[in-house]
Amino acid sequence: MTDAGAGLPAPGRLLVATPALVDPNFARAVVLLLDHDDDGSLGVVLNRPTAVEVGSVLPDWVSAADPPEVLFEGGPVSPDAALALALVPRQDGADPIGFRRLFDDTGVIDLDTPVEVLGPAMTRMRIFAGYAGWSSGQLDAEIEEGSWYVVPSTAHDVFDDEPGRLWHTVLKRQPGELAWVSTRPVDPTHN
Repeated sequence: MTDAGAGLPAPGRLLVATPALVDPNFARAVVLLLDHDDDGSLGVVLNRPTAVEVGSVLPDWVSAADPPEVLFEGGPVSPDAALALALVPRQDGADPIGFRRLFDDTGVIDLDTPVEVLGPAMTRMRIFAGYAGWSSGQLDAEIEEGSWYVVPSTAHDVFDDEPGRLWHTVLKRQPGELAWVSTRPVDPTHN
């Protein structure tokens, strides 16, 4: 994604928890915004892999999942529901059945669609248990109070091989003060 409008929430942008955000659901979280409009906002936490293997819950999809092949904790809302994100490069024709493009090559896939239908079109895929949601105006208020940095995303962020380091990685590539924030220890007294 480009950085046009960085700082403003929109689908495809990242919400990066500021050090001031201590809510355990979101401390040091990196959230990919999937939807943001007058009705509210929805996203998934990208940097919280669980110990639950994809094969134990969705065995048909394990071959399509990016490493690590585990479910990711997408957020505190509906943790028993699964949501999958995939990269599907644009083709001359329409998008494949079961794929809803959100931005660039990234979209949501319907896990009820047979993997044989979607598998050939996908280049990357990750599955999330639950999601993060905000009511109308709630996210904007949290940004205003200093709980979130809003920054551009890259396709690599969704499928990072080291999701536990994503908070640091995303902030480090930002200009100015945000790159400095990436060096802040979890406990400032250990500085």
